[in-house]
Amino acid sequence: MTSERSVPPTISEVAEAAGVGRSTAARTLGGYGYVSPELRERVLAAAERLGYRANALARSMSTGVSQTLGVIVADIANPFFGGVVRGISDASRARGFDTLVLSTHEDLDEEIAATNVLIDKRVDGIIVASAALDVASAGHIEQARARDIPVVLVDRAVPGLDLDAVVIDNRAAAREAVVRLLDAGHRRIGFVWGPPVQERPRRRRELIDIASKNLWTDGERLQGYLDALDDEGIVFDADLVMVGAKTEENAQAEVTRMLDLPEAPTALFCTENDAMTGALRALRARGLRVAADVSLIGFDDSSWAAVMEPPLTMIEQPTLALGARAAEVLFAAIDGEAGSTGLHTLVTRFVDRASVAPPPR
Repeated sequence: MTSERSVPPTISEVAEAAGVGRSTAARTLGGYGYVSPELRERVLAAAERLGYRANALARSMSTGVSQTLGVIVADIANPFFGGVVRGISDASRARGFDTLVLSTHEDLDEEIAATNVLIDKRVDGIIVASAALDVASAGHIEQARARDIPVVLVDRAVPGLDLDAVVIDNRAAAREAVVRLLDAGHRRIGFVWGPPVQERPRRRRELIDIASKNLWTDGERLQGYLDALDDEGIVFDADLVMVGAKTEENAQAEVTRMLDLPEAPTALFCTENDAMTGALRALRARGLRVAADVSLIGFDDSSWAAVMEPPLTMIEQPTLALGARAAEVLFAAIDGEAGSTGLHTLVTRFVDRASVAPPPR
C-alpha cells in the first residue's frame, strides 16, 4: 500500500528504504546499467511502497532512451488509421514502449508542429503517415533524423526521401478492382477521389502529372485505374474522374455530375470511405439502386460495408499488419539493425460481395 504524502518521494528516499546506494536505485528505476536481481527486487518493492513514479523526461535526458514511440497520422478518426495505430501500439507494448499519437488532418503545417513536439519529447523513433509530397517539403523529417531519431513512413511514401516506408500495393489493388468491373461488362467507370484541383485536366498525361504531385496513395490508385483501362483498350475520359476538395460533399457533387453526362457511368470505383459515402448519397438522391443500376467497389473494408443492402464489394487493407510492420522496421532501426531502406509492401484482399453486377441494358 502506498503512503499518502504531498511531496513525491525521491530516488534517495527509495534507496534508503531499500537499503541500497542511490546509484543502484537510480539504475534500477531508470532502466539502465546492471543491477543484480536481488537488489532490483528490493528497489522496486520500496518504490511501490513509497509511491515513487519515475520522471520520464529526466530519465530520457540521463539515459538517452525514453521508451516511447511517436506516431503521426493524418486522421485518427479514420478507421483505417485507427487500425494502423492499434497495430503500432500492440507491437510497442510488447517491447515495453509507450506510444504517443498525434493527428494532423492531412495538414503539412500541423505535421511539422507535431514532429517538433515529438523531437522535444525525446521519443526514440517516429512513424509518420506524411502529407509531404516531395523531399523539399520533408525538412521536418530530415530534422528528426539529424537528431538521430529514426523515422519510418506508413501508408504512403515520399518520392525522393531515403526512408523505409510500409505500404500496400495501391496500384495493383486499384487495377484489380477496375478489372473486376470490366469483367462484369462495364465500360464507363467513374473514379471517385481524384486530384484536389479546381480545373479538370483534359489530357491523360496532365492528369497523371497532377496526381503524382499530390499524395502518393492517390497517384498510385489513379495509375491502377488507368492501367486497367489501358489493358482493355478503353479511351480515357477526363469527365469520369473526380476533382476538387477531398470531402464527402464534393464526392457526392462529382458523382451527381457524372450521372448527368450524356453517357453516364454504369460503375464507380471509390478509393476512400468518404468517397464511397458521397457516391451512395448521390445514387440515393437519384433513386438509383446499387448493383442493379450502378455497380460500386470501394477501398477500406469495414463492418458497415458488409451490412449494407446489397453488401458492398471492397478492398480490405491489412491495417493492423501495416502498423505492426512499421513498428518492427522502426525497432530494427532503434536497435541499430536496419539495412538498406525501401518499400515494405503488404498485400490487400479483395472482398467480393454483391455491389457489382453487369451494366443495365
